[in-house]
Amino acid sequence: MVKRRVVEGSAERERLAELAGAASAEAALTTPAPPEPSGAPTDLTAAAFFDVDNTMMMGASIFHFARGLAARKYFKNSDLMGFAWQQIKFRVGGREDPQSVKASREQALSFVAGRSVAELVSLGEEIYDELMADKIWTGTQALAQMHLDAGQRVWLVTATPVELAQIIARRLGLTGALGTVSESENGIYTGKLVGDLLHGRAKAHAVRALAAKEGLDLRRCTAYSDSVNDVPMLSVVGTAVAVNPDSGLRDTARKRGWEIRDFRTGRKAAKIGVPSVLGAGAVAGAIAAGMAYRRRG
Repeated sequence: MVKRRVVEGSAERERLAELAGAASAEAALTTPAPPEPSGAPTDLTAAAFFDVDNTMMMGASIFHFARGLAARKYFKNSDLMGFAWQQIKFRVGGREDPQSVKASREQALSFVAGRSVAELVSLGEEIYDELMADKIWTGTQALAQMHLDAGQRVWLVTATPVELAQIIARRLGLTGALGTVSESENGIYTGKLVGDLLHGRAKAHAVRALAAKEGLDLRRCTAYSDSVNDVPMLSVVGTAVAVNPDSGLRDTARKRGWEIRDFRTGRKAAKIGVPSVLGAGAVAGAIAAGMAYRRRG
């Protein structure tokens, strides 16, 4: 009986991951303002996918967003400290347990229910300028630009809410973003997710779904991440690169022969040639906890 419940639970998580991936891919198609043409011939079948937290940006994007919300009295600083502690536990352990992910999801939904999508997007724009713009890893941004210069499209792939992820992508001049999709009706959040958080296997589903819609050849695509949780996404493309990797991903990258790039040491990054990264074929459970509390006072 216990084994049957485990199997059924795994099947349900996989179903939710597939729904999250499909919803995120659909949302990514609506991202406005494509990047300026680089002059290179457009490569329609190759693309690059970048994780955000600690890959493209120092720290967790949703934590920076939560800091901005706390400054605007959306919740107390003590609540923010609780979220920071969850981030620390995640980074030390490398993986979130299912119960923590479930709790974070429920908290996040209680926060956004009844709120305006436009309101949070507007706040995201402000907070990006205040707290995120100077957190971008220049080395990772250069990698993304390399793909754009090669005529390829570039998407962010993150558990962060898709609205915030799209702001980051647009500000960086990227093609778009795959992120967690919250259900909304008439511009108001319902308090439900479409599927689940875009985390772990859900990211792989999202990349596959986007590739199918955009006509991408995943063997000619490249993915970048810092976390062992993103091995499913890294495994679906032809070229995987570990950026600022945690210990689990570093070990996996070494075993599989994946390239490793680390911009945290302060040493001048080695020059990266197009062939080496394009190749021959070319926090999350706690992620939303900082948005978990209704406005007080």
